[in-house]
Amino acid sequence: MNHMKKHLFVVIGILLFSSFREKETVWVAIGDSITYLNDHPNETGNRVAKGYLSRVVAELPHVRYINQGHNGWKSSDIANKIESIGLVKADVYSVFLGTNDWWGGRPVGSIDDYKNNTGTNSVFGSFRIIINKIRALNPEAKIVLLTPMQRGDFVYLQNASNNAYGSYKDKNGQSLEAFAGAVVAIGKLENIPVIDLYHEKRLGLKHMVHFKRLKNPSTGEYVNYKYPKFTDIPFDPKNDEYPYPPAAINITYDGLHPSDKGNAIIAEKVVKAFKRIGIE
Repeated sequence: MNHMKKHLFVVIGILLFSSFREKETVWVAIGDSITYLNDHPNETGNRVAKGYLSRVVAELPHVRYINQGHNGWKSSDIANKIESIGLVKADVYSVFLGTNDWWGGRPVGSIDDYKNNTGTNSVFGSFRIIINKIRALNPEAKIVLLTPMQRGDFVYLQNASNNAYGSYKDKNGQSLEAFAGAVVAIGKLENIPVIDLYHEKRLGLKHMVHFKRLKNPSTGEYVNYKYPKFTDIPFDPKNDEYPYPPAAINITYDGLHPSDKGNAIIAEKVVKAFKRIGIE
């Protein structure tokens, strides 16, 4: 009898364990450097301790993420390489792209490019390829889209010559807001939830950094300029010190990539969106 009992407990134990295990929700996060950096804190000069993916799974312990963040990639890069990046079947997919399309001067296109699946020449067309692939992998999968965030003046920590002005100015005749609008429009059309980071007040331009440390053009002395004042002050990557010392970090650590504070805001929005679609 005791032997039987022992046996029964082992069987029940195995059943319980496997039913717990089956509850794991697999999340594939498709994105650019903002997503990629979650698993490469050394590339942030360790200014970031915990990216948004890690923060989401800390809140939702049944969720396991797969990082499909690709440094510097545009939506067209993801779409062009959709068969070779190793996307797997998952329960939920997030797509967080668009900021590199804007800076790269890629056309936004129109909702018709999405509807007619016109290819990777536009952001709308690229998103159609990405969403088609997700649905082919798992027709039942939940999808969440994130708009690009606003961006301040970016200066790369490892190489100041890699820099870009912020979204307070158009690039190639297009506003970053138009790219955010494309993501919102696709969400509406497809009835996919959209996290609109672009219009999140806590991620606004004035919160990107506390200041930008630049040489005063008349005196040559370093001054901590606030937004928008610093947008008119030149920065010389060859001769000037890095303009964002640790004290400048606010929601980004380099004008573009989220700090711990920025990642916490993104994660909070993702957790809310996941819960709304039944992912706990």
